[in-house]
Amino acid sequence: MNRTYKNIFVSGPITPTFIAESIQKHQTKTGIGGHSIFLGQIRADQKPEGVVEAIEYTAYESMVLEQAHRIREEIFLKYPLHCMHIHHSLGLVPVGEICLFVFTSSTHRHDAIKACEELVERIKKELPIWGREICSGGPSRWKENQP
Repeated sequence: MNRTYKNIFVSGPITPTFIAESIQKHQTKTGIGGHSIFLGQIRADQKPEGVVEAIEYTAYESMVLEQAHRIREEIFLKYPLHCMHIHHSLGLVPVGEICLFVFTSSTHRHDAIKACEELVERIKKELPIWGREICSGGPSRWKENQP
């Protein structure tokens, strides 16, 4: 059975306008008492190859969408959330730009915070998304996710 899953991918950086519009859409949901937001930003780390200037993201897209759906369902069963959103960049994201936007909403802040934290950890650990660091002084290298 072919199933269509919610697309979590954004081409290139996730813009401040995209983030603000996502937050603004929740103003009418008056049962929400707390939001938790995680923004992953590209760092200018010093590497043997030079300073990181950007990360180019690639993914096994169909598997990511299926696994992200499964993770979302499990998190919704575990926490009493009103909303949950995952957005991850594909393609080139320069230093200082946002590459991951996770947004959870609940009646109470504690549930939103705990769900957001678990969601970010599972995204980093379980989704087949890879980043190739583009460095100033030499060849690029594949990035390893850190806990």
